[in-house]
Order: sequence, then C-alpha cells, then structure tokens
Amino acid sequence: MPTTMLKEGVIRRVSGAERQVFRDHLLRLPPLSRRSRFGGGVSDLFIEQHVERLFSGDATVYGWFVDGVIHAGAELHPVGGPLKGTAEVAFSVEDGYQDTGVGTALLGRVMRAARNRGINRLIMTCLPENARMQRVAKKHGARLEWHEGDVLGMINPPVPTPLSMWREAVDEGEGFLSVLFPQPPKVAAE
Repeated sequence: MPTTMLKEGVIRRVSGAERQVFRDHLLRLPPLSRRSRFGGGVSDLFIEQHVERLFSGDATVYGWFVDGVIHAGAELHPVGGPLKGTAEVAFSVEDGYQDTGVGTALLGRVMRAARNRGINRLIMTCLPENARMQRVAKKHGARLEWHEGDVLGMINPPVPTPLSMWREAVDEGEGFLSVLFPQPPKVAAE
C-alpha cells in the first residue's frame, strides 16, 4: 500500500503563490496532529500567521500533492542565517496518509535540499510520544536525544556532489512539469 499511495502523488517545492494551498493543508490537521507538528495546540490564526512568516522568510517548503492538493509537507528553516550550516526541519502529514512512506520520502527530499545548500546539520524537534516521526528520523540516520521534554533528532547530511545536485534538479524539473501538465483526477470504477 505505501508505495502505491506515494506514487499517486508528487513531492515538489511549494511556491509562494501556493501558500494558501499549504495553509489549507495545515488547517486540515486535527488537534492531535497540530500538536505533533507545532509542539502544542495552535489556533487557525496561528497557522495563518505561521504560513505568512514561512513564505516571507528564507525557508524552503515541500509538499506532497495529490490531484493538486497538499496532504503532507516539510519545512526547511535555516537557523542563524543561510551561511551558518544548520537548519530546522518540520513535517506535517494528514491523518489519512500517515504510515504510508510519505514522511520518509519528504525527509529524503529535504535532506538532499539541505545537502546541496551546504547545510551540514539538521535538527528535528518532536514530542516524546511522536513515535512515527522518531522512526522516520532514525531511517535517515538521526541521533535522537532528550532535551527539555522534547526529542531532538540530529542529522548530518553528507557534502553535496554533482550527482546530488543533478538529482535535485531532476526532481525540481519533474515537479515543475507536474504543475504544467497535471494528471487528470482518477475516476472511481463503477
């Protein structure tokens, strides 16, 4: 099932013009998923302000799109400026799409983006009960540490290579083409 579901969508960068689509994804998260994503309960207004800050700053946002709708997202936030080499990573996956491999695929995409931007340290913060995110982090070699009531996942992406840069360019091109030539929605068999 996970591979099939992952193939039904496309992971690509979310443009500033699509900020409302990303906002809508975050607004669809139920309270428990919002708590997992933001570390506590947050209001709709908080989410709207977060999205505005996100797309006004130097963050890179990826979404997993199915028929033009984002159902999972990943945010890469440089810490201390783009030349510091450290970034925070945050994920959100809607309930119906958890445990499908989407989070793992998004982290892989974010790691490649970080790697190709000279980021040598990724930090993921999650609640102690967020076992799903901890499993995803471990799949990508994260060291998990307890820190002030949270779990921190530390990942050190390898240095960029011509192959990693080429792969990112191909992924970006495929994402762009998926916007220009979207797949028609699947029609259920009668």
